[in-house]
Amino acid sequence: MPKKSLEGQVAVVTGAARGVGAELARALAVRGATVALVGLEPEELERAAAECGPGAGWWEADVTDLTALQAVAEQVVERFGRVDIVVANAGIAIGGTFLDSDPAAFQRVIEVNLLGSTTTARAFLPALIASRGYLLQIASLAAMTPAPLMTAYCASKSGVEAFAHALRGEVANQGVKVGVGYLSWTDTDMVRGADEDEVMREMRAHLPWPTNRTYPLAPAVQRIADGIAHRSVHVYAQGWLRSYQLIRGQIPLVLGRVAPMQLRSLEPRLRATAEDRRGLVGRGGAADEQARAARGAAR
Repeated sequence: MPKKSLEGQVAVVTGAARGVGAELARALAVRGATVALVGLEPEELERAAAECGPGAGWWEADVTDLTALQAVAEQVVERFGRVDIVVANAGIAIGGTFLDSDPAAFQRVIEVNLLGSTTTARAFLPALIASRGYLLQIASLAAMTPAPLMTAYCASKSGVEAFAHALRGEVANQGVKVGVGYLSWTDTDMVRGADEDEVMREMRAHLPWPTNRTYPLAPAVQRIADGIAHRSVHVYAQGWLRSYQLIRGQIPLVLGRVAPMQLRSLEPRLRATAEDRRGLVGRGGAADEQARAARGAAR
């Protein structure tokens, strides 16, 4: 079937320097949208924006900084005249056991993934109300199936899912639609960074099919773009995730039985390598750490 056009619409994507965000910005631009990319890496943002056509723009901003995001929202409206679509996509992750995790890194995952999403909504909702637009919150399989060694990420993604569902009822009478996007393991810098950890990679390999696979980025993003075009309540980057909605209540019970057996065999190696996984994973995580260090040095 032909793809639904987004001609004349303005779409904002956070976490757009790489991965899902950059690919989604390109996909929305192909469908006719004018795209505003928001993220932390100026060179990557500029490159990604160039691939979205001459009308695209990019803004460097930390999604946890409300003042900065409100300024971005004002500038986007000033430049393009409106905002029709906002995708709260920015996210980071850590791996390993909760007790071995670095408290500051754990907190930062919650700040970026959960509070960064609420800050994005707070900054851009006035523009979406004006256009009767659409907000898509990117969640994860982790919101449906909270798994060991991913406590910060699972907590944050469960939080943004609940936030989006609650927000939907509040803004519907103002003409704004709110959707939640779900992705399983998708071929991004974050997932590749996590897979550099041998123990984490082995743990994931023992997850039940189809959750133990890494899925290609482009088809996943095209499914998300389809959901945006139709302003869907639920958007599934991998088709089988739809069926997981029906059984998600049972999955923690299954994991509660299976995971301890696997963790017992991995525990000595987890303990021996705990120091190696105290930081954020992937290039996006490194970019967040660098940006925070630069802001700290500037104070």
